[in-house]
Amino acid sequence: MKIARGLPVFATAALACDNCYGPRDDAIHVRNVRRMQPESQSATIKPRAPLEWGQLNFLHTTDTHGWLEGHLIEQNYGADWGDFAYEASGPYIGSGSAFDRHRYLSVHNSIPGEWACVGGLSLGMSGDLHDGAGLSDATDPNGLVSNAVFENVQYDLLSIGAMISPPNHAEILIQLGNHELYVTDIAYETFNGFSKVYGERYVTSNVQILNPTTSAFDYIGNKYRYFTTHYGLRIMAFGVLFDFTGNTNVSKVIKTADLVKESWFLEAINYEKPIDLFVVIGHNPVRTSAKTSTFGLLYTTIRGLRPDVPIQTFGGHTHIRDFTIYDEISTGLESGRYCETLGFLSVSGIKSSSFHGKMKPRGVPNPTRKAIKVLSAPSVTNGTNQSSVATGTSSSPSATDKAPTPSSATNGTGSSNSTGPELVYSRRYLDWNRLTFAYHAVGSQDRTFDNYRGVKVTHQITEARKTLNLTTLYGCAPKTYCQYCKPFGADGNIFGLLETALGQTVINPERASIPRLIIINTGSIRFDLVEGPFTLDDSFIVSPFKDAFQYIADVPFEIASKVLGILNAGPNQKKRDLSTQDFSFAPIAGDACIDGTIPHEHDALKPRSIPLTRGLHRRQTTASTPGYTTTDDFGTDGDDTPHSMIPNYPQPNDIQGKGAFPADGSDPKTVDLIFLDFIAEGYVIPALQSLGAKYTVKDVKEYLPVTFTTNSYLPAYAKLAWQKGVPNCPVGTGVGS
Repeated sequence: MKIARGLPVFATAALACDNCYGPRDDAIHVRNVRRMQPESQSATIKPRAPLEWGQLNFLHTTDTHGWLEGHLIEQNYGADWGDFAYEASGPYIGSGSAFDRHRYLSVHNSIPGEWACVGGLSLGMSGDLHDGAGLSDATDPNGLVSNAVFENVQYDLLSIGAMISPPNHAEILIQLGNHELYVTDIAYETFNGFSKVYGERYVTSNVQILNPTTSAFDYIGNKYRYFTTHYGLRIMAFGVLFDFTGNTNVSKVIKTADLVKESWFLEAINYEKPIDLFVVIGHNPVRTSAKTSTFGLLYTTIRGLRPDVPIQTFGGHTHIRDFTIYDEISTGLESGRYCETLGFLSVSGIKSSSFHGKMKPRGVPNPTRKAIKVLSAPSVTNGTNQSSVATGTSSSPSATDKAPTPSSATNGTGSSNSTGPELVYSRRYLDWNRLTFAYHAVGSQDRTFDNYRGVKVTHQITEARKTLNLTTLYGCAPKTYCQYCKPFGADGNIFGLLETALGQTVINPERASIPRLIIINTGSIRFDLVEGPFTLDDSFIVSPFKDAFQYIADVPFEIASKVLGILNAGPNQKKRDLSTQDFSFAPIAGDACIDGTIPHEHDALKPRSIPLTRGLHRRQTTASTPGYTTTDDFGTDGDDTPHSMIPNYPQPNDIQGKGAFPADGSDPKTVDLIFLDFIAEGYVIPALQSLGAKYTVKDVKEYLPVTFTTNSYLPAYAKLAWQKGVPNCPVGTGVGS
């Protein structure tokens, strides 16, 4: 389904209705609206220093996963897509373009270095645009609404899973991510809609889709892009997805080992026109030691054929902040996840006979650091709930983490060879908030930061959230519950909360009196649950997957009680290759039309309607708040805003709730053993069989209707236990406080 660029047309059962018949029994609470989003908080800690501007400057985003409204109750990341979006037309300055090139030029009255989403200031995006927040996930297919909002930013380069962004004279590359390929409808929406919006800037060197007209596989975007920036740098760009295997069968991911042998790829490396810089963007970890990264092979292939041409990579997928050095003229940048991070990279020293800009823009700091690893940097994670939980890898290099061996570009000591260029770099990870954007927009003040385009995008998001009923309030979370910042079992750890919630909500009315054990895998939780309003949007944020509850009846307690220990002693239960139902969210009963006459499958899920929390404005302070504390190949000074470290503790594979146990504390003789369909055949049945039980998949039944899923039980629990403070929910200070 196509969406108009103005007010989107939504095709989903999750939409709110303008005209509902019958009496309403839900209270309506209306609150005033302000910029950013009505619920957002303001950051209190400003950046530590101005950015260092070079010959070529890049902005990079990745793994936005639908968080275009920002983090509404986390002050570090409260900006929305309107605060960030680039103002592509007119001389407007401010929020519509956080780093407006017109502003930069007018202030300095000189030719600066280039922006890069590649060039001058260039913008890049490395993919994964949905599956993580309601704005992207409450439509069928996912992204119908959020893609239209996303397209307000004029990226230079995008990939399936990756992107780089620019101002007026910048170039854009775009590349898709694996989340654009799980489901056929979403893959075709990307091919027929999104890729056409960005045209040649959408680069997918190794991803194809079955063309229903020709029955042949076509590249979703361009195989490569050769272009000249505003100030004359000549760039060859590729967009490469990691070797993903969970894609729909109408798409094809070419393995990197095969890609680097293809004649067109080798010819592009040895292009007939001069190349000053290679840019490789992709939904692909930049650190070559990551299990899924294929950037190492791409680097060695390009370097082997072009030993003296700089290479710059932009990656994603691992959800971390990272900067890695391949050789003295080749580096990689990865820019976090979930609209928490805007990556900035500047470089000077690129040799080019056609460049007519400034190597060192006047009136601003310039990059000074050669690409030499800080080997003494401690090997730690980035110290926040935003750690590399997606892959289990660290965001920090160890002293032994080495780049692929180059053919001739480096002598192995970190110093330049005698014939190649001598490049200097600067990298910075910007917190996604208005205070940061206004600080770095030259000459801007927060009150003048808005412009027509930015305000329009913000209003587009606000209206879409209302239409999708994402602000439906289920209760007030009394505290922050995090995935990793607290040890398992500690107060504030989310999994202890979930054990309680499972026991009180996963109940088959016909078997309510029968003792039950309920097992879920911790991988079904995607994000922290932050103190404040718990809404329909938050239900997608915390647990977007749609795993159903199955069970085996009357299992001897002596056997059932040992299953959890076996599962937690076994291998990690990786997230499955998500099925269509995981990306086709049906509304919780009662959400589509708040009408008291509509029967609810689970009465606990009947929502209240749309209280918009007024954002909290705090004075700026110099004290640090918990957040990212990143270590990368340049050391520990990459975070734009100083933060205190958030701990990161290991968690079990699975957790277990229980219900209807004897009141005297004794153990029952038998229980209903309940578990998710995702872990049934591959984990639970083998665990039971290892205990001597004879159960098979034939003994597994549905415990609840398949419409009640892992996306349902927290809203049900909120309606039961979190009514204190409704509708004026107190908002906490975020994770780690």
